Amino acid sequence: MGRHPLRPDPRRTPRRIVLALLATAAVVPLVAGPASADPAPTAPRDRGPTAPIATAPDPTAPFAPGPTAPVVHPLATTTASQQAVERFWTPERMRSATPMDTLTSSRRITPEQVKKGVPAVVQYSQPNGGSAWTGGGAITRTAGRVFFTYQGRTASCSGDAITSTNKSVVITAGHCVKLDGAWHTNWTFVPGYNNGNAPYGTWAAAKTLSTPQWTASEDMNYDVGAAVVAPLNGQRLTDVVGGQGIAFNQARGQVMYAFGYPAASPYDGTKLIYCSGTVIDDFLISNDLGIGCNQTGGASGGPWFLNFSESAGTGVQNSVNSFKYNFLPNYMFGPYFGTDAQNLYNTAQSS
Repeated sequence: MGRHPLRPDPRRTPRRIVLALLATAAVVPLVAGPASADPAPTAPRDRGPTAPIATAPDPTAPFAPGPTAPVVHPLATTTASQQAVERFWTPERMRSATPMDTLTSSRRITPEQVKKGVPAVVQYSQPNGGSAWTGGGAITRTAGRVFFTYQGRTASCSGDAITSTNKSVVITAGHCVKLDGAWHTNWTFVPGYNNGNAPYGTWAAAKTLSTPQWTASEDMNYDVGAAVVAPLNGQRLTDVVGGQGIAFNQARGQVMYAFGYPAASPYDGTKLIYCSGTVIDDFLISNDLGIGCNQTGGASGGPWFLNFSESAGTGVQNSVNSFKYNFLPNYMFGPYFGTDAQNLYNTAQSS
């Protein structure tokens, strides 16, 4: 991140987005803390495979539909392998893990590579562009750092525990579970991470998942991943830390809060950092949401919330930190949570 994109290969032409139209917005309530009110439902920018083609389509609408089946990758499926992952991630290894996005920093988007369109100027105020979270609440337990091995190197991202049927789902970015055609190994989630300390334990992933578009072609519009973590000491994840709500097919342009554990300068990965403000639509080459935010590498996969309560530290998750344009360092972009993100969540919670 920083001045580098968080997406795996921004030189690629973005694929056309695949989001099917839902009749109503979907919101999953919180496991712990008060349930947030549903944002006002709208007709999202999704179009299903059976929907009629408009004669004058909205130029901001997403693109043609594609596959919708999430892809599941098994990891530490036995007790022995889960214990091995836990032993692997010592406090020293966690502290020395490289922020994932710095490992792909040579892949940059430049203005010359952006398709030209109608000139636009976006005026934006930045209520909070990247400060340490000191408000306490549920977010200090549900958000955490993600650690894994990528191409033989220890790396880190961020993630969030979500309410789910199996009480074991972590939502993160797609490139935090798979990149360059290979699934990451030694994948673990450390909720409430604090400078190498794991106050709520180290949770090894039994399986990781990503959207079909990310799995097939690493399409940045679908940079969403999930993990199903194994029980730890006979307990399941959200029984220990709680779980945030999650929402799909919501109205754009709302106030959101973005959290993560940035580990590249000027941050060091030891603290939970947040940004807040009204989100915009990416006006360059993706269909993502954008927020004023100066978080850096390692924040990828951190949650974005609607209806976030600063007093309770709870909200409904509606995106993840995904990428930054190197020429727009004060903006973070995250994928729109439509039907494919919802299918991913449903597959994960039933696994």
